[in-house]
Amino acid sequence: MAQASARHILVSTEEKANELKTAIEGGSDFAQVAKENSSCPSARMGGELGTFGRGQMVPEFDQVVFSAPVGVVQGPVKTQFGYHLVEVTARQD
Repeated sequence: MAQASARHILVSTEEKANELKTAIEGGSDFAQVAKENSSCPSARMGGELGTFGRGQMVPEFDQVVFSAPVGVVQGPVKTQFGYHLVEVTARQD
């Protein structure tokens, strides 16, 4: 079964997600940005979600995690929780 590890940042607006993505692409540390901005409990761990299988996350999130290149920040990804920036840190297909 496919497994992936990812980290993410969850915010309430697409504008905020885009602003944070620009900061990360400009050299800001993903984990630090997550700690300072993410509304998810994973923020205290730099947005780390650990390892999970296909179907364990909401469909929109799952689709990105199991198709995006490893190590490239994706998003904003809209889900029922808000807007996510997602970085796949590892994947085993």
